[in-house]
Amino acid sequence: IDISTKGVLMENAKRLKIGITGIIGTAICCFTPVLVFILGAIGLTVVVRWLDYILFPLMGLFMILVITTIVRQRGAK
Repeated sequence: IDISTKGVLMENAKRLKIGITGIIGTAICCFTPVLVFILGAIGLTVVVRWLDYILFPLMGLFMILVITTIVRQRGAK
């Protein structure tokens, strides 16, 4: 493996980690009341009604990041 291919593989691995971590984080915040409790504890309960409008698209963006990274990895081989 030459240096440029190794750099691309490391970049793809980093993107994959970010994407998977983002999916897990937004899924925890979407499907459990963790974020609601945290926002309630710091007095930001007014934000709770807009969480779905923020978290679902954010999870979709992380999914797109993971999918495009996997497609790029397969195309590079």
